[in-house]
Amino acid sequence: MAMGREGDRQGDLIVTWSEMPRSPGHVFYDRLQEVLIAGGFDAFVETACQRYYAPKMGAPSLPPGRYFRMHMVGYFEGIASERGIAWRCSDSMSLRDFLRLESREEVPDHSWLSKTRGRLPHEVHETVFGWVLKLVAEQGLVRGKRIGVDASTMEANAALRTIVRRDDGRTYREMLTQMAKESGIETPSADDLVRIDRARKGKKLSNAEWTSKTDREAKITRMKDGRTHLAYKPEHAVDLDTGVIVAAVLHPADEGDTTTIAGTLAAAETNLAQVSAAPTKDNPGELITDKGYHSRAVLKDLDGGVWKTRIAEPKQPGFSRWHGDDKARVAVYANRTRLGSGVGKQAMRRRAKSSSDPSPIISTEAACGGLGCADAKTFTSATWSTSPATISAS
Repeated sequence: MAMGREGDRQGDLIVTWSEMPRSPGHVFYDRLQEVLIAGGFDAFVETACQRYYAPKMGAPSLPPGRYFRMHMVGYFEGIASERGIAWRCSDSMSLRDFLRLESREEVPDHSWLSKTRGRLPHEVHETVFGWVLKLVAEQGLVRGKRIGVDASTMEANAALRTIVRRDDGRTYREMLTQMAKESGIETPSADDLVRIDRARKGKKLSNAEWTSKTDREAKITRMKDGRTHLAYKPEHAVDLDTGVIVAAVLHPADEGDTTTIAGTLAAAETNLAQVSAAPTKDNPGELITDKGYHSRAVLKDLDGGVWKTRIAEPKQPGFSRWHGDDKARVAVYANRTRLGSGVGKQAMRRRAKSSSDPSPIISTEAACGGLGCADAKTFTSATWSTSPATISAS
């Protein structure tokens, strides 16, 4: 066999369809495409989005089915930005087939994703989420017996330098400049401002005093890696038996786990009711969470309801003092007993495994300012909640 040599590249003037290179396909995306087409996904999302577009006027938009498919790619490939999603789809012939693009069609760029996301409200994403949840429920992938809840922080698309005071609208730099003038420095330099900022007392940024002028819903909080940033708090409920995310709710980043869990459980109950898998008092579901959710108030509220708690209990020195609160004592001891059982230990191990798996709902950043945009990004992580192995097996 003679050695092939690389010559100068010259574009072809005419290429027939049969001569164009084709992708051998990707087994997962091919199987997912079959499931979506069989379920009538494109017709459903076009009907759900129709009211947000003009009936005839204007150029055709990005098809809704293609828009949601590109976000599926972002979820399964672990891509956090819309620019990255567009580049990945352009770079892969199998993903072009998954997006149902013709040979001469280009992959929509990131601006098309941003415009479409800004046009479609959060309610549309929730509607599509419910459709996907019903689809996986038909395959027996939603059981609702053991639900794990976890939360993280998600960085908002707003910088701390844009924050302003709630009372008078001054920026952080304007506040330091005024402090410098009050100290006798008429024209403070940048070094003067830095020195004053380091020396002033009470440097903590409070959400009660400061807000972002570009994203009013974002809250100042400490991230998991120790940085302070404007952020949100996504919290999701996962079916631990199958790995399907049954609810994803975005909360203010300054609210604690014991405060937000009620809203997440309410969303999970609503979504599970749509697929006839909601827990009841006669047939309660198991709630498995970490020790951050443990409190007497939470256990009292959930005791005797539709959820049977298995919430990890933090170690505490000394004895518990109940001060006559018998309901709290009964709820805490019952939760502790369930944790120590064999079933409880198995459930905690399963939850730990689910939490250790990469989850885009934790790693994905908000794509734009505003709660609605961050909700849309959370939807991306929550809707496409089955793993490739699960879809292939179904």
